[in-house]
Amino acid sequence: MGSQKLLGIVLIVVGIFLLYFGWQASQSVGEQLTEAFTGRFTDDTVFFLIGGAAALVAGAFMAFFRK
Repeated sequence: MGSQKLLGIVLIVVGIFLLYFGWQASQSVGEQLTEAFTGRFTDDTVFFLIGGAAALVAGAFMAFFRK
């Protein structure tokens, strides 16, 4: 297994964890109240979700599509 493929798998795992923590944060009572009054999530939750999605996509690209 090449180092690039291994790094891709690590990025996939990190992306999954970040998405999980972002989803958990978005389901908290405080986050729900913030969204109810402002119509959006807090910056921390958005960073978790966007960072997780970006890491997951980059990891999948590195692990499965690059030679």
